[in-house]
Amino acid sequence: MRKSILALFSILLLIGCSEKESSKNFVLTGNIKGLKNGTLYIQRVKDTTLVAIDTIKISGDSHFTSEFDLQSPEMLYLFLDRGVTNSLDNNIPFFAEKGKMNIETSLDFFTADVKITGSKNQELYDEYNKVVSRFVDQDLDLIEKKYNAIIAKKTEEVNKIEEQQKAVLKRKYLYTTNFAVNHGDYEVAPYVALAEIYDINLKFMDTIQKSMTPKVSKSLYGKKLNDFIAARKKEENK
Repeated sequence: MRKSILALFSILLLIGCSEKESSKNFVLTGNIKGLKNGTLYIQRVKDTTLVAIDTIKISGDSHFTSEFDLQSPEMLYLFLDRGVTNSLDNNIPFFAEKGKMNIETSLDFFTADVKITGSKNQELYDEYNKVVSRFVDQDLDLIEKKYNAIIAKKTEEVNKIEEQQKAVLKRKYLYTTNFAVNHGDYEVAPYVALAEIYDINLKFMDTIQKSMTPKVSKSLYGKKLNDFIAARKKEENK
């Protein structure tokens, strides 16, 4: 009898733990090697400002967990409070989606060492950034050349470099458009459209909009993109 009661208690305990684990639809785990004491914040953009939605105190153990309900896939930020300003070196963007995600990094190279797993949107966003970074590097090289040409008062060379910059920007816009169209079944598509090419010709925005699946169109960024396109059309038709 005693064994039966203990067995029943164990089953109920396991059920209780299982229910606790599934009470939130998003679970973020992670490890920041070298961090002994500090505060982490999970942030989201609200009205163009980063606001904290969860606070994690680190004391001794560099591992952390955050659980909350996520209404729609969303770009969130893991902010490390170093006692200085909210700079890029303190913030890791990650494309959160329902389920389990993991972030691994180090205290010394917080943004450079980061490895994020568990999100298909994040995986696609990483793929996108790898290509876009090439356009950014090309533009930085051209900026340096343009600066030197301006100092040397080589007007013709400055004009040539400016045309090259326009060409790089055009390639970036076309790549972003194609990326969004080819991944219309993921929320990263409307996100990059809004974040990277919001001022592109409306015909390209229309193409991206039509490529979104009904699920994505009803998501956080899908709705924002639909509203944005409607507002631009209204403004341009005045």
